[in-house]
Amino acid sequence: MSPDDLLRQLGELATSLGPAVRPAGTDELLRSLTETARRLFGAAACSLALLSEDESELVYTVAAGQGADDVTGMRIPAAHGIAGWVVQSGQPIAVADVASDPRFAREQAAQTGYIPQAILAVPVETPGRMLGVISLLDRDPRRPGAEQDMALLSLFADQAALALASVDQFSHAGRVLLGALAEAAAGDDLAEVLRRAASGLPAADADLADLAAAFAALARRGAAERRLALAVLRDVTDYVERRPPRPR
Repeated sequence: MSPDDLLRQLGELATSLGPAVRPAGTDELLRSLTETARRLFGAAACSLALLSEDESELVYTVAAGQGADDVTGMRIPAAHGIAGWVVQSGQPIAVADVASDPRFAREQAAQTGYIPQAILAVPVETPGRMLGVISLLDRDPRRPGAEQDMALLSLFADQAALALASVDQFSHAGRVLLGALAEAAAGDDLAEVLRRAASGLPAADADLADLAAAFAALARRGAAERRLALAVLRDVTDYVERRPPRPR
């Protein structure tokens, strides 16, 4: 396989993989978050369910406690159950007796081998997008400060949302840049393709794409021009490292 064919296939693969591409350690971080929440709240179980790409399903991505192995990977319709109600309404909920709540998805709960008596669930979201729901099953309501559990679980949801938003940015930036390589392999100028790609990235990633475009342009120049650019870059780097940190 030629280098051009490899780059082209790499770009196609990056586009098709989409959000399945995650930085290493993301699932471990989310799993640790659910386990920490379970212990803190004295709950029987804690789970994180995320909306699928087309938002038609909730996918239980990580879980800790009772039924964790069986619930992980389970998929339910996005409007189904108490978790579905949370993501559809965008509102947190505390249900003290799930058996009397018509929204409770008993069949799905039974598949995990653990049917809870009570559920506390809050949405996981960014300012622009609903991502999923984090749920606590049978927390200990007699703990000191238990009346603040809804607010505290919302903080866990915020941490999960922050981690997931970082994953989205990573995946998007990777797909855009690998797609740019695929375009370049098809005959387009790499520097120009990278400049175009920068327009579809967040500010910090766009700056890096522009920098990569500059390096791609320099690669076509002579050795003297490359050495000059490298010297300037080293001077800038040395200045930044010596400069006192800005007050926060």
